[in-house]
Amino acid sequence: MARNRAYLDYNASAPLIPAARDAVVHALEQTGNPSSVHQEGRATKAILEAARRDVAALVNAKPDHVVFTSGATEAASTLLTPHYMMGRAAMRLSRLYVSASEHPCMLAGGQFVSEQVEIVPIDGNGLLDLDRLRTLLGSHDRSEGLPLVAVQAANNETGVLQPIAAIGALVKEFGGIFVVDAVQAAGRIPLDITTCSADYLILSSHKIGGPKGVGAIVAISDLVMPKALVRGGGQEKGHRAGTEALPVIAGFGAAARVARERLNAGGWHQRNRETIECGIWAIAPDAVIYGEAVDRLPNTTFFSLAEMKAETVQIAFDLAGIALSAGSACSSGKVGPSHVLAAMGHGEGTGGLRVSTAPETSEEDIALFLDALKDIVARRDRSKPAAADAA
Repeated sequence: MARNRAYLDYNASAPLIPAARDAVVHALEQTGNPSSVHQEGRATKAILEAARRDVAALVNAKPDHVVFTSGATEAASTLLTPHYMMGRAAMRLSRLYVSASEHPCMLAGGQFVSEQVEIVPIDGNGLLDLDRLRTLLGSHDRSEGLPLVAVQAANNETGVLQPIAAIGALVKEFGGIFVVDAVQAAGRIPLDITTCSADYLILSSHKIGGPKGVGAIVAISDLVMPKALVRGGGQEKGHRAGTEALPVIAGFGAAARVARERLNAGGWHQRNRETIECGIWAIAPDAVIYGEAVDRLPNTTFFSLAEMKAETVQIAFDLAGIALSAGSACSSGKVGPSHVLAAMGHGEGTGGLRVSTAPETSEEDIALFLDALKDIVARRDRSKPAAADAA
């Protein structure tokens, strides 16, 4: 990153890491189709399966339980469906329970109609209301079908970590299926599908330094799987038809391998976040940092400045050379109030600014951010007397 700019928006998309770029280029140079049985096909199949092993290893899953998709949104649309199969037998899921702070691709409900979707509230810290979920699952009519519960491991705006194991245990108590959106958590905190009580994890390549346009469904078992959303071929064991996008899958695998190495080496820590948040409060004591009382991702700070609109501040930061987000980057050009903050009880019109970092984030990047914040707050404070005189 040029020194006149600092990139602090890793939750939106992480820059392509060198290992992933090399893997993409190598895969692009291959000729064969992974489904072909000749030598060229076997060579590309080997690349595909190596990537599958690397993605599986990131969350301690079995490689055979990884299904590659075009991204997390497709994975969510596939998993959030009333139609599952247990082997050859059809299963019916009659209702979707999704937390109020979910990413829009989860709140959309996938293949459930709106009448089948129940929004589960969160508290002021952004944590799922477990008592409310227990009540809802206790009143669920199993004669119509099983319940499906979908929750983020880590919120994409606040970074708040949900108690996934406890939620999963509750879902299992009532015989439901549990889908965990692990897009923001993967590679940033340790994840183990065998211990977190999840039936399925959703992963995304470009959040961990891989290429855009590829994600994955990771299952605890292949005994129960959703009906395929993309049908017509036998690829991915029939779970997702179409010739696999080998270059981006290879890049995804390389990024997952690097992310796992960093986790094992303790590369993720809270030093950057602590420096950022101490700096915010020193410059703007009236700033609010959301979810700061509970466990959060070590790379995420979501805050607001009193008397300033988030989108206005975001533009000021951009002009100062700082790339960060006002909320999540979930739709093109959309900047506005945060549904996550509204669900936390901060009002429908509340917006926030998200700073998200990576091991590549330097002390200079953070210094540039804090210098820009000083200027923004100083301009705000200078405008107060003028506004008072005008009144």
